[in-house]
Amino acid sequence: MSVRKETGFTLIELMIVVAVVAILAAVAYPSYQTQVRKGRMGQAQADMLELAQFMERCFASNNTYVGCNLPFGVSPRTGTGYYDIQPQTPNRTSFTLTAIPRPAGGQNEQICGTLTINQAGAKTFSGTGVTAAQCW
Repeated sequence: MSVRKETGFTLIELMIVVAVVAILAAVAYPSYQTQVRKGRMGQAQADMLELAQFMERCFASNNTYVGCNLPFGVSPRTGTGYYDIQPQTPNRTSFTLTAIPRPAGGQNEQICGTLTINQAGAKTFSGTGVTAAQCW
């Protein structure tokens, strides 16, 4: 009589592995999405600072912010846009840039909401329950 050893996984072992993977995914995916949104917001902030510098260069050349047309209005400039960047009616001595999150990729769920920067470098946001340090 020969004894044959069975190899492989049982159904219970396989179901335990599937359950562990599901639990890890349920915890990790929302954290991943939050970090992706923060990265997109960081890109929008960098683009807003670049556009604010553009406005300052335009002011230095023309002595007014009026007529300074932004070179781009979506962040990021290529690919899917996650923020619309708009000037709020610049006048001779002031401007305000506003970054409005788009629904694409769930960016409108970002806790900081709409971001703004003006000619004095004052940075604000529309989100509640967060601090300026968290959003800027």
